[in-house]
Amino acid sequence: MTQDTIVALSTPPGQGAIGVIRLSGPKTIPLVDAFFRGKNLEKVEGNTVNYGKIVDEHDKIIDECVASVFKAPRSYTKEDVIEISCHGSPYIIEQIIQLCLRKGARMAKRGEFTLRAFLNGQLDLSQAEAVADLIASDSEGSHALAMQQMRGGFSDEIKYLRQELIDFAALIELELDFGEEDVEFADLQKLNRLVEKIQSVIQRLLQSFHLGNVIKNGVSTVIAGRPNAGKSTLLNALLNEERAIVSDIAGTTRDTIEESLNIQGIQFRLIDTAGIRQAQDEIERIGVEKTIEKIAQSRLVIYLFDVTESRPADLWEDVDKFLESSAALTSKSKKLFVANKMDLYPQLDPVEYHKEGLINADNLITTSALHKMNVEYLKEKLYQTVIDDNSMMDETIVSNTRHYDALHKAHEALDAVMNGLDTGITGDFIAMDIRRSLHHLGEITGEISTDDLLDSIFTRFCIGK
Repeated sequence: MTQDTIVALSTPPGQGAIGVIRLSGPKTIPLVDAFFRGKNLEKVEGNTVNYGKIVDEHDKIIDECVASVFKAPRSYTKEDVIEISCHGSPYIIEQIIQLCLRKGARMAKRGEFTLRAFLNGQLDLSQAEAVADLIASDSEGSHALAMQQMRGGFSDEIKYLRQELIDFAALIELELDFGEEDVEFADLQKLNRLVEKIQSVIQRLLQSFHLGNVIKNGVSTVIAGRPNAGKSTLLNALLNEERAIVSDIAGTTRDTIEESLNIQGIQFRLIDTAGIRQAQDEIERIGVEKTIEKIAQSRLVIYLFDVTESRPADLWEDVDKFLESSAALTSKSKKLFVANKMDLYPQLDPVEYHKEGLINADNLITTSALHKMNVEYLKEKLYQTVIDDNSMMDETIVSNTRHYDALHKAHEALDAVMNGLDTGITGDFIAMDIRRSLHHLGEITGEISTDDLLDSIFTRFCIGK
């Protein structure tokens, strides 16, 4: 497969100022040089940009362009690579790609350039996956996380753990080879300490997954409560724009309204919902059902109540009904309670709304959405609610579900090693569990891989990357 020369458009399709067409493979340079009129691309140095014209088989000029030449192994794929930057006309781009195909290239598959970078040792598997995350990043946090992983921070940590295990596994395997000689090469007490150390590192990485998932995918945040509690006003205050229609008429919001809010690099997907009450008509009934559905899918719920309408007993009853109707709300979902319209009831003591095990000073915020009172504090509270430990932001963070699953399985295998050491089972069983742990750690970086796994990962890339 890697003997083929592949071609694809690397910039988004459609009309634009420029389009970039990428080729990679052993015949890339002579293939492009055959229709490039300018410098001889086979003689230019690597990492150079060269001006010229693209001509077809009849010497008809298709476009003026620049050809960026990267010679193996100093390229993204470690193969010869050329990137043709032409004018962004869909017609011109199509003509150049068709010319490449006629000269012997084939269309690249999704993610094939990055797959070649992985197969040629330019990137390991977790770094390759980080490339896709970088392209998809839509906030400062997700960008920083993808950059950290693409530079190999996570990979280096996994490789170090794996190498320590390999060194010990080699000693145990050596003992098995000399089983009849009754010799010991491996210090089992050192192995015990090593496994404990590796497990503590893996446990920290597993615990970081919640934060990694939040940074990578954002936080689905539902604003729920009774009709006319001020949910749409709060949405507008958080966004600092008039996004939702605000009215004194109860039940104005019939469908969900979704907008994004970036707080300190974390993307919150705010969802304004229909008020929770006994529906007055069919349309409102559907809206309430959608509210319950969104709540069940959310990671964070802002339950808003009107202090002029809801006494403490009313709020507690509403919340009990809300939790009961949202049975699918997972225990991992966080809840904040917002007491709204405090400007109309300034003498209220928020402590009156506290209820043991449910509402307290930590998760109850007072505000006036209309006057934007405490809105900035609410934003800070939203951030702190999903970032349990700020110190983790400076450490290696797991954000990929496949990595999390592999780490979990590696941890289970090391549990079996510890149990084996405690019960005194024979070295061959301990070696088997160590090999199992090594296998799962190797799956993360690609030292252990299958064609199905690679297909699953790289087909999620865009064509041209």
